[in-house]
Amino acid sequence: MGQRIVPDNQEPHVPVLLAEVLDALRPLEGALIVDGTFGAGGYSRALLDAGARVVAIDRDPNVAPHVERLQAQFPQTFQFVPGTFSELDQAVVGQAVDGVVLDIGVSSMQLDEADRGFSFMREGPLDMRMAQSGESAADLVNTLDEAELANLLYAYGEERKSRRIAQFIVAARANEPITTTTQLARLIEKAIGRKPGDMHPATRSFQALRIAVNAEFDQLVEGLFAAERVLPEGGRLAVVTFHSLEDRIVKRFFDPDKGGPAQSRHMPVTQAPERRWVNVAKAAKPGAKELERNPRARSSILRAAVRSAAPARPVSFEGLAVPTVRGAA
Repeated sequence: MGQRIVPDNQEPHVPVLLAEVLDALRPLEGALIVDGTFGAGGYSRALLDAGARVVAIDRDPNVAPHVERLQAQFPQTFQFVPGTFSELDQAVVGQAVDGVVLDIGVSSMQLDEADRGFSFMREGPLDMRMAQSGESAADLVNTLDEAELANLLYAYGEERKSRRIAQFIVAARANEPITTTTQLARLIEKAIGRKPGDMHPATRSFQALRIAVNAEFDQLVEGLFAAERVLPEGGRLAVVTFHSLEDRIVKRFFDPDKGGPAQSRHMPVTQAPERRWVNVAKAAKPGAKELERNPRARSSILRAAVRSAAPARPVSFEGLAVPTVRGAA
């Protein structure tokens, strides 16, 4: 999502890799683009300004003011559908879609609101629910057994010290529930220490909990296949991710051969499967000027491709290297 919310009397900051996303989706004049992760509306606004029609989707009810602003300014060309991008094809039934953009992860809007519980840098309830319903991060931290918690932190956060962190969490919650972001962040720092200049020791654990709470990997895979179903030949898909686990899924979705086993030269040559995506672009990353303006963009990666004429595949996690919690640590 990568965009920052500012007061209502100002425009939101430019979302990450905006120019690259617009280039990947062109031509835009008169095109129908699905913005599957609306957030503050930065991509939607830029698409509308470029002459596109936009159907935007988001599950976060807090986006309402930004939706209302665009509806007032673009009443004929902007539509908003509350929900998840994993079901984006259901939001555009009967409409011919030309492109889809997905900006995966937590938005700056959510990070900057302490009471959402996404940031270890702000005191707030340990929540992290994008849709503001269902199981929270506090529920996971206070109810999972030690092995389950360690596996989760390892698989979704690539936290190598997950077992030690889980031990400290279980010991601490025996005395009192862990209910706030700073309470958990301090506990993790106590468990594994902190070296000057390194990223905050709670970074990976907070990422893992957020991914688990919001089923983000499932959402991503489902959303990619939904885009494959809805886009006709020549349709364009642009996906911005913010960490290596997401990027690997998108990379293998576009090009399944990237994750497949090498074929032995002693085996008969098999026919390559039909390609659902062509003109797969080289991964794009933010330049120095963008990073200076928005340091949070530093880990963002854009991957884009064009839909072929091959029929859409059924949803499958096979070959996408989606992390699994079971037995991970």
